[in-house]
Amino acid sequence: QVQLVESGGGLVQSGGSLRLSCAASGSNFSPNGWYRQAPGKQRELVAIILTSGRTIYADSVKGRFTISRVNANTVALQMNSLKPDDTAVYYCGLDDESHRYWGQGTQVTVSS
Repeated sequence: QVQLVESGGGLVQSGGSLRLSCAASGSNFSPNGWYRQAPGKQRELVAIILTSGRTIYADSVKGRFTISRVNANTVALQMNSLKPDDTAVYYCGLDDESHRYWGQGTQVTVSS
């Protein structure tokens, strides 16, 4: 059974930083993406890291967020210069051959 556990969310002032972490178990694949969902909005891609190490970011977070692979089972998201628009539930994702698994999410709230 694949499980993803996110941690590191919280409340931060505008301009602050947070580091999210996602630990996976039960899969031969590594967690590879961060997504977020704000109230009333659809879930959107924040950043992904490919097996090659190449990273892809949403335009809204380029230059502020950095995704990294800590080890085979853990992926992190360093978030700097946070803005109120970054407020959302952040989810870790893991893709295998046929399915995308999600963690339970961690709340990030940025106050102005």
